[in-house]
Amino acid sequence: FWVIGGVATSVRDRQWLLAHRSDGEDAEVSDFSREVAVLGLMGPESRGILSMLTSADMEEEAFPFGCSRAIEVAGVPVRASRLSYVGELGWEIYVSWADAPALHGALVRAGGPAGLRHAGFQAMNVLRLEKGFRHWGHDITPDDSPVEAGLSFAVATEGRDFLGREAFLRRREAGPARRLLSFRLREPEGFLFHDEPIWRDGKRVGRITSGAFSPLFGRSVGLGYIEWLPGSRADALAMARFEIEAGGQFHPAEGSLRAFGRG
Repeated sequence: FWVIGGVATSVRDRQWLLAHRSDGEDAEVSDFSREVAVLGLMGPESRGILSMLTSADMEEEAFPFGCSRAIEVAGVPVRASRLSYVGELGWEIYVSWADAPALHGALVRAGGPAGLRHAGFQAMNVLRLEKGFRHWGHDITPDDSPVEAGLSFAVATEGRDFLGREAFLRRREAGPARRLLSFRLREPEGFLFHDEPIWRDGKRVGRITSGAFSPLFGRSVGLGYIEWLPGSRADALAMARFEIEAGGQFHPAEGSLRAFGRG
């Protein structure tokens, strides 16, 4: 098994695996982060750029979302995973440190005519917020369950056993006491970062976990947890009067179970 985690959580992930390794199991845990680099090629032109550099079939039927394959790109052996943190078509390309500079150069040259550009973390951050992608450490932590975070669809329980299964089933049956929503300010003024209080109908009900200004919408977007009452419905959110307190000001906002940037 190859476990891929965030750059800031590799030590934590390794210790978790070691702590939960059962006695007597013939299992080793190795961290090879220093041996492998990752290049993210993301955007609507990413398939075309990769196709110029590989003989592998990159089309949807042969390489669907979630697929991971060992291929060659520009003559370099890589593992390409059809994943994208920005919510658009894209691949994460894992390559040895030694081959990373050559592969990077090949991608830049091939992508130049298509307008390929380097993107920083803040650009990725706002794109994933528009799509409602959760960030480990901000939007989801060890204290949050998939039920609260809106990720129950990603947990397979039938015929499977895993650590925390019974706790998850109990939480799903009881329903969440709070729920992660996507938020969007109604006006350009106001900047969301994280920890801004969320108000609903004049009552403080939660906080923003992460936020950023969205050039797409011309206003700030974010994710945040609010108190979730039994029987709450998605259509009721449209009727609620949300405000987010930022910079000492109250800014009208929309709250939704569905990400605003989903196509």
